[in-house]
Amino acid sequence: MSDRVKIEPHARRVKFGVRIHQRGYSYEELRRVSTAADMLGYHSVTLYDLLNAPALECWTTLAALAAETQHIRLTPLVLANLYRSPGLLAKMSSTLDVISKGRLELGIGAGGDGADHLASGIEFPSMPVRVRMLEEAIHIIKALWTAADVSYEGRFYTLTRALNQPKPVQAPHPPILVGGHGERHVLRAVARYADICNVGFEMGLEEHRAKLKVLEEHCKNLGRVPSDIEVSHNTRIFIAEDGAQYHQMVGRGASNSGTSLREYEASLKRAIAGTPEQCVEQIEGYVRAGITYFFLLFPEPISEDSLRLFAKQVMPHFTA
Repeated sequence: MSDRVKIEPHARRVKFGVRIHQRGYSYEELRRVSTAADMLGYHSVTLYDLLNAPALECWTTLAALAAETQHIRLTPLVLANLYRSPGLLAKMSSTLDVISKGRLELGIGAGGDGADHLASGIEFPSMPVRVRMLEEAIHIIKALWTAADVSYEGRFYTLTRALNQPKPVQAPHPPILVGGHGERHVLRAVARYADICNVGFEMGLEEHRAKLKVLEEHCKNLGRVPSDIEVSHNTRIFIAEDGAQYHQMVGRGASNSGTSLREYEASLKRAIAGTPEQCVEQIEGYVRAGITYFFLLFPEPISEDSLRLFAKQVMPHFTA
């Protein structure tokens, strides 16, 4: 990987988001986790975007949480582009940014769950087509965020003097996170439009480096500076005060998952796991590689004790 992709450690502020898979959570439980994360200084809270699931809908819930929180950023991880037209999503995102006083991060992707689309009566074309639709949609959304009115005729979308008022609070616009790991098509969309990229779940450093090398080539072809794109890491986090408590946590996790202790421990090899000191060391390796945004999936149901332990004993090493 060339030096252009690498970011010096701590060149950007290191950020930590609380990732919530809202299946099985009541709104009161989501509010409890989100307000706790807000008070503890986490950068963002995220929800997933699935329609055909026994879970509260992502966008509506984030809008409600905007009124419950003060500082934390609100991040869908990630919206499926085909669920909402770009004109509608531009309006919804501008509204949420206004309501939250500038706390939206727009996470969006081409949509990878065909079963969810089809169950809801939404078309699910091939990946190349979905990515081209995503690129057109982001182009339109950015235009509607910034221009007085927008007329556009593309392959998939057409707008005629579309208005979007009020505009988002953030200038020039809210950050755009593009999620997905497809090297030929999705990473091209990242290179063209993303402020933040999220390219996979619990990827090792070598996998990250391989993806970023591909991203660099797309950036080169499009005239984009790769270091303008913030790189994030999506991972589970298992943290305990000491080794004894950690082993107890792992034992409970193995029992709850119905797997052997050995199998469960093996599944944690790519997670951030251990005592606060061990978690700091593991995160530091990613930060040295230029990764500065971490989406953390705590064991469920998310414990305020775990949120507090990470915030008090790990985050200060990276946010001071």
